[in-house]
Amino acid sequence: MRPVLTPFALLLALSLTAQTNYSSTADAAATIEDRVIEWRHHVHQYPELSNREYETGKYIADHLESLGLEVHRNVAHTGVVGVLRGGKPGGVVALRADIDALPVTERAEIPYASKAKGEYRGEEVGVMHACGHDTHVAMLMGAAEVLTRQKADIPGTIVFLFQPAEEGAPEGEEGGAELMVKEGVLKDYGVEAAFGIHINSQTPIGHVNYKPGGAMAASNSFTITVKGKQAHGSAPWSGVDPITAAAQIVTGLQMIVARQTELTKEPAIISVGKIQGGVRNNIIPEEVTMIGTIRTLDEDMKAEIFDRIRQTATNIAASSGAEAEVVINDGYPVTYNDPAMTDRMLPTLEATMGAENVHLVRPITGAEDFSFFAREVPSLFVFLGGMDPSMDPADAPGHHTPDFVVDDRGLKYGVQLYTNLALDYLHKEHGK
Repeated sequence: MRPVLTPFALLLALSLTAQTNYSSTADAAATIEDRVIEWRHHVHQYPELSNREYETGKYIADHLESLGLEVHRNVAHTGVVGVLRGGKPGGVVALRADIDALPVTERAEIPYASKAKGEYRGEEVGVMHACGHDTHVAMLMGAAEVLTRQKADIPGTIVFLFQPAEEGAPEGEEGGAELMVKEGVLKDYGVEAAFGIHINSQTPIGHVNYKPGGAMAASNSFTITVKGKQAHGSAPWSGVDPITAAAQIVTGLQMIVARQTELTKEPAIISVGKIQGGVRNNIIPEEVTMIGTIRTLDEDMKAEIFDRIRQTATNIAASSGAEAEVVINDGYPVTYNDPAMTDRMLPTLEATMGAENVHLVRPITGAEDFSFFAREVPSLFVFLGGMDPSMDPADAPGHHTPDFVVDDRGLKYGVQLYTNLALDYLHKEHGK
């Protein structure tokens, strides 16, 4: 259930946010709504893959410069940073939107559908904003315009982070939030807190979901190489079969989650996505490789699961005379919503959306590289409804699919949320 504010707490929250005029923000968002939708359609129609967002970055930077903001281009390859320095002294808050698209061919019948092509892992692919990053871009562009109009009254600085490569940098490249942090976008501007929004295609417009603590999972990929001894398929006893060992390892990995992990604490997932080995029906191969993903929401559980994966794979392989080499790769950390920050900003969510439209939800086993920002400064990452309210969520196309759609009527709420989160944080922490 969503925590219920006591009358005293509600009064305190309202007094703390008295300097943010929510009606004024809503009116300002409504005034530029058509332009925000136009921006979203443009970005959607001309998507670009991770670390290749050249035109998207230019489109964003040109808008921010037209507002008179301090603008930095080519951050973390193709990202853009805009800086709004308020007219009063105060703190520094960051607002983030991711800007990259996915190697997905669009199937939705909309007039601004993507026809773009790109190269992914050496192959030509369709390119589509199949996760809603185009909406994030447009909403933050809109918030930048609304906030710029209030520059004289803002106690502090707002840093707009338009981040590339959230979906992962191309192989052999750095990118995304991790590279932005490495390049110093938080330290250089003295950022104290960060806020992010992600559209959700299966939540009705006008609603927002949040989760204190671990909100989205850490994501780590793994490779297990099982080495045996090649033999004729008609005489398996003359060799060591890595395929049967690999099959047992897959089952063993599931036992880690089903029988060795305290799932009442936090969920965890181990999935094998690919197994490759052998070239002919009657040859037992020398080697089999499997790759997969690990999703966790607790750092201690993650470390324990990593150990169990290594132990399970090597011991099962050894039991059949094979060997297993396990490599677990670095990935995205847990997207962690600072509990104190979440409590502090909950009144803002409720004042913006209406308390009845703000929902405490369970964690999501998807991953987000906003987690790199949240690892550095207290942060809040929320999920905004983008589904036509007349739809059944069960029928709404999911993210990363060719039929993914977002209702444009939800964009104005994103503009309001970005704006109010920044203003309320600065007023509460530093306003007078």
